[in-house]
Amino acid sequence: MHPYLAGIEPVAAAAGGKLVAADKAQPGDIPVSFDGQIVGGFRPCGLHDALDRLIDHVEREIGTKVTDLDRAGKRDVVHRLDKLGAFMLRKAVEDIADRLEVSRFTVYNYLNAQHA
Repeated sequence: MHPYLAGIEPVAAAAGGKLVAADKAQPGDIPVSFDGQIVGGFRPCGLHDALDRLIDHVEREIGTKVTDLDRAGKRDVVHRLDKLGAFMLRKAVEDIADRLEVSRFTVYNYLNAQHA
């Protein structure tokens, strides 16, 4: 694998995709070029695990696990996830409640308070 691809691997992983060498690229892959030459491809993922990736992203932003937060912190996480569109995903409220270790009712309350 080209050294440039190795350097941007964390970015691809954070975006939920993966990098492939140029000779392994498929038509749906996004070409990755370095110095004017295609050195690989970025293969975007589907929506599977999208919610987990969004929560992981928020944890990196705030610098701690969502389970370690107090009530105000968890309310902020719900607000951030809402801004990222997380609640458009199927079963998002239930899955977010599980990750935050709160009830679905609590997540709905945080959402309602935010939109009021």
